[in-house]
Amino acid sequence: NQCEIQEMFQFFSTKNAQINQINTKMYIGSYDQISFEKKFEICVSNPPFYHCDVIKSENKSLKIARYNDSLPLEKLIKRSYEILKEDGKFFFCYDSKQINEILLLLNKYKFNLEALQFVHPKVSKDATLVLIYAKKNSKTLTKIMNPLVVFDENNSFTKEVESIYEKSSTYSIKADFE
Repeated sequence: NQCEIQEMFQFFSTKNAQINQINTKMYIGSYDQISFEKKFEICVSNPPFYHCDVIKSENKSLKIARYNDSLPLEKLIKRSYEILKEDGKFFFCYDSKQINEILLLLNKYKFNLEALQFVHPKVSKDATLVLIYAKKNSKTLTKIMNPLVVFDENNSFTKEVESIYEKSSTYSIKADFE
């Protein structure tokens, strides 16, 4: 099952599922307002995560996709708790600078942080993203994974990132919506 608020991304997501022969249902609307017919074992999300106080693009589509005004972190985590089964798993990425708020809200909504991995654009750059794996009602100690570095010194994907794309049979495209 998929959930998307924007028509353009609904199209891309549905098309991607068809190409990869994945049977899916598209829920149209805001994640925090949709009524799902069932509870899920896993929730994977790439939510809008840039803090609402940063300078925003004037492009409406990019504003919705990138900035958490349209889906604040607390609403994302609370809703994920509601739609997951008792031992449900929650995977998402977020702005690494908001790690404190992420940890506080996961705890508030009874998610245990099972693993986290910081993503760095280059070895010499600070982390920009954090990958989170949280589990509902768990008590497992947190695994801190090695940092994931995206680009090498030649601005090519690192071997680890290439391996991820290869294992998942995907490739990266940069769409220019502006």
